[in-house]
Amino acid sequence: MLELLTNDIALPEDVQEVMQRAVETALKRHDREGIVSIAIVDNEEIRELNRDFRDKDVPTDVLSFPADEGVDLPAVPDRFIGDIAISYERACEQAEAYGHPIIREMAFLTIHGCLHLLGYDHMNEEDQAVMFDMQNQLLKELNITR
Repeated sequence: MLELLTNDIALPEDVQEVMQRAVETALKRHDREGIVSIAIVDNEEIRELNRDFRDKDVPTDVLSFPADEGVDLPAVPDRFIGDIAISYERACEQAEAYGHPIIREMAFLTIHGCLHLLGYDHMNEEDQAVMFDMQNQLLKELNITR
């Protein structure tokens, strides 16, 4: 399930719907059920989050905060999987730069964030290949193309 916080950003309904489907698809593929919270923010807010949590004082497109990160518990009791922050401003910039619709960029960023919550990473080439392959599979499952 998706909890979407738009922070007064006018997010088109079709984008909200594809984000919901992206979360559901990623969780289902990994046999998980639970709640993912996504905050839609601007570049300044995501820059602050990136600075405060990753010591990188620059805006980024998506950040993920797993609920169980750093905790040695077998499961999070309230089924809360984690938080994701997406810069809608950055997503619009990237969609334009890549020449695809914003709905595709938001689906991609939602999936990318969800995969981080589910334990995927891209810190080395092997992990990156696995994560990016899963991203592509999920986008294909959603019929989202460039």
